[in-house]
Amino acid sequence: MAVFDVVFEGGGAKGSAFVGALTALESAHHITRRLIGTSAGAITATLRAAGYSPAEMLAAVNEKVSGKPRFSSFMDRPTGANFTPQQRAASSTMVALRDVHVPLFADNVVLDLLLDSPLFPQLFSFVECGGFFAGDNFLAWLTEKLAAKGLAAGDTLATFFAKTQSDLSVVTSDTSDMEMLVLNHRTAPDVPIAWAVRMSMSIPFVWREVVWQDAWGTYQGRPKTGNILVDGGVLSNFPIRLIAEPAPDIMGDTDPNGALNLGLLLDETLAIPGTNPALPPEPLEQLRVVQRISRLMDTMMGAQDNQEIRERAPEICRLPVKGYGTTEFNMSDDRLKALVDAGASAVQAHLQARGLDSATASG
Repeated sequence: MAVFDVVFEGGGAKGSAFVGALTALESAHHITRRLIGTSAGAITATLRAAGYSPAEMLAAVNEKVSGKPRFSSFMDRPTGANFTPQQRAASSTMVALRDVHVPLFADNVVLDLLLDSPLFPQLFSFVECGGFFAGDNFLAWLTEKLAAKGLAAGDTLATFFAKTQSDLSVVTSDTSDMEMLVLNHRTAPDVPIAWAVRMSMSIPFVWREVVWQDAWGTYQGRPKTGNILVDGGVLSNFPIRLIAEPAPDIMGDTDPNGALNLGLLLDETLAIPGTNPALPPEPLEQLRVVQRISRLMDTMMGAQDNQEIRERAPEICRLPVKGYGTTEFNMSDDRLKALVDAGASAVQAHLQARGLDSATASG
């Protein structure tokens, strides 16, 4: 048996490969110590830290509502009800309406009519809140999953640690102060665990930005109230240096020899056997600007942390995800199974190369 500090890369829907990776790790009788994740990796790290087994995580990945993957509901279009009167009054849209003033109608009436239409709230959300989708369904899903393990909706990173004794860190990007934040019970104890993950998975222009609330306290003693937080992958999609290099103020004064390092990297250059990576992923959203942004984020998320990846190659397991999309939350059962199985196979091969496969572990 070996103990690992594990880093999970961000990658949206491609992160389902992590379920297979954890299954293989568990089958070889290995355990985890510190768990660090960005975006989809933050989701996986949090569920694992909360006590989810790989089998339970697989059940969550396979969950369906009305015959559709529940994950597809994470792309939830906002409605007019998502926007407060204050947001409407202070919006750029309202400024524009005042400039072009429509005769016989008050500007707020025109805006209310637009926000009652099917499409305009999505565009309003993009302009005013930084993303096309609300993210409320994801937050509700994660709250539900945490509750199943005895964790309350209001549990903070500090109370999460007290209840689970799991050393969890999630990475987000502070666009106001232009810095990467590593959120855990040491750095941001008062941040609710669900909102920490919601920040980390907030892909720019796809999901609405998160605004740091005063009740969430400080980050390493520094105020962040009002700051805008987005996906951690903007600054570090694969922060393996957090376990590879000492950082006691962020990661704690942990015994560097107490665990091996394992980075789980979603590799867009490796195809999954039996799939056709030449075919583009099925678009979940028909709005063309959303499709463009999804492709842009696929490119951006794959280009981070290259120096650390090269330097730490022996500690990194590359999970094949070629041809899969960051926002492909509506993939078929067969396509999802291929992704999960590929993650398991990759970790099995990696452990064998390091002499840590199940035969070695059981011997």
